Amino acid sequence: MMAETVVTVEGQNRVGSATPAAAAATGAAKPESNLNWLKFNTQYFITIPGILKIVQVVFGIICMACASPALIGGTHFFLFVVVTSFIATILWTFVYLLGIREVLNLAINWILTELINTGIATLLYFIAFIVQLASWGQRYGSGRGSNIAAGVFGLFNFLAYMAGTYFLYVEHRSAGV
Repeated sequence: MMAETVVTVEGQNRVGSATPAAAAATGAAKPESNLNWLKFNTQYFITIPGILKIVQVVFGIICMACASPALIGGTHFFLFVVVTSFIATILWTFVYLLGIREVLNLAINWILTELINTGIATLLYFIAFIVQLASWGQRYGSGRGSNIAAGVFGLFNFLAYMAGTYFLYVEHRSAGV
């Protein structure tokens, strides 16, 4: 494992001016920032749900690459499911990476919201990979191999989303909400 690098930033004004008014007059930046809440939470991505999110994103990219361009109707639906789930997973990844759950004081049950989102994505992936494989199973010609590979990776991503749904369900039940 790599060693951790720590960078310390001091909030002192280094322009040589003693007062904030003098610093503003010289064009120096204020030491205060509106992004003090922004902290990267990389520890989440070494947990099982974090690793599953990374796997879901990677399999989503592979599915999009293999199924594009959509040549038949089943692939259109498959790509719709893949892209929609990919965007939602990217949003949840940034929610965890930036620690938005901890910063926003909103009356949102984050676990239940993510559980519903992941459950819907799981169901849609189940339908989509079956449609993709059934659409291309009897078809021969250009694009058959890559579209069957897309369906197989859709199956793998369905399993990843199913595991994510299970872990979110367990977390939701243990929270007692």
